[in-house]
Amino acid sequence: MSTLPHRVTLVDVGPRDGLQNEKQPVATEHKARLVAMLQDAGLKNIEVTSFVSPKWVPQMGDNTAVMAAIERRPGVRYSVLTPNMKGLEAALPTQPDEIVVFGAASEAFSQKNINCSVAESIERFAPVVDAAHAAGLKVRGALSCAVGCPYEGDISPDQVERVVRLMKDIGVDHLGVADTIGVGTPRRIQAAMERALKHYPLHEVSGHFHDTYGQALSNIYACLEMGIHTFDASVAGLGGCPYARGATGNVATEDVVFLLNGLGIETGIDLDRLVDAGAFISEQLGRPPVSRVARALLARRQG
Repeated sequence: MSTLPHRVTLVDVGPRDGLQNEKQPVATEHKARLVAMLQDAGLKNIEVTSFVSPKWVPQMGDNTAVMAAIERRPGVRYSVLTPNMKGLEAALPTQPDEIVVFGAASEAFSQKNINCSVAESIERFAPVVDAAHAAGLKVRGALSCAVGCPYEGDISPDQVERVVRLMKDIGVDHLGVADTIGVGTPRRIQAAMERALKHYPLHEVSGHFHDTYGQALSNIYACLEMGIHTFDASVAGLGGCPYARGATGNVATEDVVFLLNGLGIETGIDLDRLVDAGAFISEQLGRPPVSRVARALLARRQG
């Protein structure tokens, strides 16, 4: 226990990665309120929206309006995903603090999703990274399918390290290792993380885990044992329908906070207020929170 970090930083990706993958559209005002409630709960890192074509991702079509509607507070970092230069150019006037770019460890995933190789996809981000740095913004890279791919199957640590190197070469500042389909288990996650840590310092590596097979919290603990202290999570488990076969929702922020509280690790997050935020956005979506912790605490309140 003494080897675990004393404090963990959580990046709530619910407003972007979560809502982007929900079929039910959410009004701009409700997205802004969600961000406000996350701030009230103590979140200091929030992924707000993505600047992608509304043709492909209609849920994020109000990106500029959302960035204008949020109440910015000192000490909070607001990040946005920008998949290309057009996205970055649209994002810059909205004054994000950080941008997110992405690449897959799987060639099959890259080809099927964006019609190019992994190397080509990262090369396309080079001018985006340069322009973001010129604007004084930090760049966070998301490495998807780090342990498994829906088309290719298992992904090796060598494949992970190859993409880590490519991202490092174009100047990406922070590397997030993502188990996109939730098939990772602790040792496989640690093997992927070890390759990231060969090229990035500990404070610039994070984990992003989906809970498809119920392993996300175990994988977070495995990362904590390595000293990793930054993780993405999604309030209310936004990002996948819990009733759908093979749902691949993000790990719920409430569940991660409950785990960390139990380990005596500081997060600066008020769990009750976080549950309120999750209950609010779940109500807009017309379903209960996916988070088991949230459902238990809400039931206790009613009891």
